[in-house]
Amino acid sequence: MLDIKKIGITKDNTNTNSSKIFKQSWTLAPNDKDMIVMYHKLGYELNGEKKQIDSKMVCLGDDQTYTAMAKTVGLTVAMATLLILNNKISTTGVQLPITKEVYLPILKELEQYGVLFREQKLNYFGYDPDKIVTQ
Repeated sequence: MLDIKKIGITKDNTNTNSSKIFKQSWTLAPNDKDMIVMYHKLGYELNGEKKQIDSKMVCLGDDQTYTAMAKTVGLTVAMATLLILNNKISTTGVQLPITKEVYLPILKELEQYGVLFREQKLNYFGYDPDKIVTQ
């Protein structure tokens, strides 16, 4: 059976309806905090040798306003915007954040807000989860 929920919007506006549903379903209670967990497994080859770096980040929001999502997304965009406005990022157009002039200053500043990636160099395990050996 389909679960039907009345949202109290009379106009047929998909964006408004979606926004209201998300707000009802995803609003944090007064004492709630959100959390973002990221794990990146980076495999690469350097001078014929396969290597791997594992990068992990756990970010806990402070409250309903200063959320982990706001820290990891909103702050990052704000920092990039300031770097562009202050001519510290010289590339133009839509860019992936893979150049040092973009990611280094942003990652450094994010640390002040509790967003910190911890990296660990490991033996190269490959990308087949069945072949990964834990240490």
